[in-house]
Amino acid sequence: MIITPKSKNILLSSVLVVISFFLVSFYQKNDKEIVVAKPNKVLIFSKTNGWRHESIPAGIAAIKKLGAENHFLVDATEDSLAINTKKLSQYQVIIFLNTTGTILGKNEELALQEFMKKGKGFVGIHSASDCEFDWPWFGKLVGGYFVSHPKPQIAKLVVVNKDHLSTRHLPAIWERFDEWYNFKDLNPDVNVLLKIDESSYTGGKNGDNHPMAWYHEYGGGRVFYTALGHTNESYSDPLFLQHILGGITYAMGK
Repeated sequence: MIITPKSKNILLSSVLVVISFFLVSFYQKNDKEIVVAKPNKVLIFSKTNGWRHESIPAGIAAIKKLGAENHFLVDATEDSLAINTKKLSQYQVIIFLNTTGTILGKNEELALQEFMKKGKGFVGIHSASDCEFDWPWFGKLVGGYFVSHPKPQIAKLVVVNKDHLSTRHLPAIWERFDEWYNFKDLNPDVNVLLKIDESSYTGGKNGDNHPMAWYHEYGGGRVFYTALGHTNESYSDPLFLQHILGGITYAMGK
């Protein structure tokens, strides 16, 4: 085969085309990977309009530490005006941490509903069930309303679902010290994760079926709630922190 100057140019052009194709594919792939790798963001909302838990700062610090260790970003606020569609658009999950009382206006209620419609996640911790009593949508979202509690004491929790991210690490019977809520208006459509053995403590009022943690899909998104988390010590307990992390991870859709 005789290689002429013309055939050399054709061959060189073909090689350059192939190299360019691979370079473009490489950079497109890398750009795509960078977008996928962008960390999720979580917003902690801890406004109170009633009883205020002393453990709120410990809870915020613990969740921020979980974020740093598990590659998600965490912001915290007590400003109800931050619950708006524009601001919430940057977050994958909103966490109601020991909120109490009426804490949202009508615009904020609509923003939370819109947030869930977009397939986002809600996590409620402890007294997240002790707020917004006049808003039935929220009651079904969180899964039930707080009604009373006895004094904090040791009790036994029974793991109902061992396959969930928030419970797979727990012993079948989890004995711990906390403030144990009694509930009203429990949503029958939730998936129970933990229930409490009322024979193991005094003051239980929900009977044999007394849930303490659950998850479900609601309003277009994912919801995890745990009634645990009253004490400061909860937020340095590895079992409880893994329980919270599993709930957040579920709410993110992972």
